[in-house]
Amino acid sequence: MKNINLEKIKRVLPEIPGILRKKEYFNSAVLIPLVKYKDEYHFLFEKRGAKIRQGSEICFPGGEYDPKSDKSFLETAIRETKEELGVKDEDISIIGKLDILIGNMGVTVDPFLAEVRIKDTGDLTLDKNEVEKIFLIPISYFYDTKPEIYYLKMQVHPYYTTENGERIDLFPAKDLDLPEKYLSPWTAGKHKVIAWRTNEGTIWGITAALISEVISKIELSDIE
Repeated sequence: MKNINLEKIKRVLPEIPGILRKKEYFNSAVLIPLVKYKDEYHFLFEKRGAKIRQGSEICFPGGEYDPKSDKSFLETAIRETKEELGVKDEDISIIGKLDILIGNMGVTVDPFLAEVRIKDTGDLTLDKNEVEKIFLIPISYFYDTKPEIYYLKMQVHPYYTTENGERIDLFPAKDLDLPEKYLSPWTAGKHKVIAWRTNEGTIWGITAALISEVISKIELSDIE
């Protein structure tokens, strides 16, 4: 490796940097549906089915990116929305994409903002295995209502103990001759959690973070 050609390295670097090691995450995409109802735009939410991952929580339609069937994360978002809500292609108009969200639990979310044209939520055919119900909340509610903000303490555990008392080492810090602080659980910073209380339940976590981002873009567009 003595003769490294820097010009050749330059040619293989990404023109637009992405997310390093993204393939190691649970990669997903969501659609943030905006529905105009009674002359006002609303967010369209779904309450997840009780028996699926993160059951009974409020979210936007979306799911895991499938490289076998999806050519892009946008295809994932549209496919999942159609499957979960029964929305037709012609009723979805993509407005644009927000920044990719990286969750602390090993998840990435590619979010897409879209207008969904429906007259009434009752016109949609839900996948009852995944969606318990859907509902609308005016965007103005989130614009006018400040969310609750919490900070969770995050820790990294280099080992764990089984129910039988057996210690399972995940990271051999001692063998690697690392500083002593890495032999025990160490603090890995704080995790910001946003939450809005609504009549339909608490909206929090990734969904609340996406709402907050949309609101910030609305505020920015009002300035321009």
